Amino acid sequence: MLNKLAALIQKLSPGLRQVIGNTSWLLADKIFQMGLGLVVGIWVARYLQPTDYGLLTFAITFVALFSAIANLGLGTIVIRDLARDPLGKDETLGTAFALQLIGGVLTLFLTVGTIALLKPDDTLTRWLVGIVAAGTIFQAFSTIEYWFQSQLQSKYTVIANNVVSVCYAGLRISLIQIGVSVLAFAGARLAEVALKALALVVAYRSNGNHIRSWRCSLSRAKALLQESWMLVLSGLAIYIYASSDQVMLGSLLDDTTELGFYSAAVKVSEVFNFIPAIVYQSLLPKFTELKKKDPNIYLQKFQIYFDVMSMLWILVAVPVCLLSPYLITILYGKSYAMSSAILSIYVWAQFGSNFGMARSAYLAVENKLHFSLYLSIIGAVTNVILNLFLIPNYGAIGATIATLITYFLVIVCLNFFFQDLRIIGRMILKSLNFYKAVTRIIKLVQ
Repeated sequence: MLNKLAALIQKLSPGLRQVIGNTSWLLADKIFQMGLGLVVGIWVARYLQPTDYGLLTFAITFVALFSAIANLGLGTIVIRDLARDPLGKDETLGTAFALQLIGGVLTLFLTVGTIALLKPDDTLTRWLVGIVAAGTIFQAFSTIEYWFQSQLQSKYTVIANNVVSVCYAGLRISLIQIGVSVLAFAGARLAEVALKALALVVAYRSNGNHIRSWRCSLSRAKALLQESWMLVLSGLAIYIYASSDQVMLGSLLDDTTELGFYSAAVKVSEVFNFIPAIVYQSLLPKFTELKKKDPNIYLQKFQIYFDVMSMLWILVAVPVCLLSPYLITILYGKSYAMSSAILSIYVWAQFGSNFGMARSAYLAVENKLHFSLYLSIIGAVTNVILNLFLIPNYGAIGATIATLITYFLVIVCLNFFFQDLRIIGRMILKSLNFYKAVTRIIKLVQ
């Protein structure tokens, strides 16, 4: 069996083998981290119980609301530019690092100031948000990941991330055994981000690179910001329409118990989100190269990309929907039983992640990232309005329905309202013909 698989891989083009190799490393990394994180995360949720677990989730999602400012939307642009011009890496990485460091500091002050205004009498929530927000400063070191991703050498960051994951899991387990309060788990999250930054530096140096060689260029910073400012607004808008449900559940309802139920369901549903993310990371550099070589083949391969995303959606959504009561009871216990109904509905929203990542890749390669801003703003406004109406009346179920409606509008319907995006809409519709989608995927590997 292994010999046949090896022979099949050898028949593939060198570029496709490189993509598969890089994706395999990322996949192994995410499976390991997902398994470890899920087990320990569920243990933490059982320990904290729905109310405190909901409170910690609120702090994390509230900080994430401002995360677009910390990374300045540079990820996709930097990976693309490094793939195009590897020799200019020191200037690109140095400038991106400086910009993201400034963004992290701004995010910290903005987040802490905002929560102080919103909840002036809630000391615990303000401390939780402040501790989690401090981690945004260390996100500047994610520029190292951009380099490895652009060169399809993710095995180095995989090793670094796995070491940190083991340390973080051990720390959280120790905190549970000691019997600490919810504040300690926020501190553990901060420690994780700091350790990850250190591990990335070690991985970068061990590969023969030196951070001392980085240089910051004002002209390069202007060029990056000129293109990324739209992605900053887009990232903020994306977060609002993707995660405002959790922030609003924690804000509109009297306590965070409902948010605890909702967060447990979302965590199970989003377990497989790493798959479209790592496929995106591996394919973006290759699509950038392929567009230059053969535009026709490039579009054919993009259709297959959407086909794969469509099949992944169905393969995850159907079994999770049917088994949701058993999954919740086994994983979280009877105290989270209310999460099963939420999960059975929410899991169908995974098409938003799958097709959304594929569309983002197309927009990045085509230099049409401004559409991300338009679509995200529409999605953010839609989701906030729906949540304002549905959450007070239906709680977590209302937030789930709002998410499904918003994703369908933004990811599928709106493509047909923009001339440049209709090709994406057609690709999505074609991919929903599962028979033909499978046929195209099989032809690719034959």
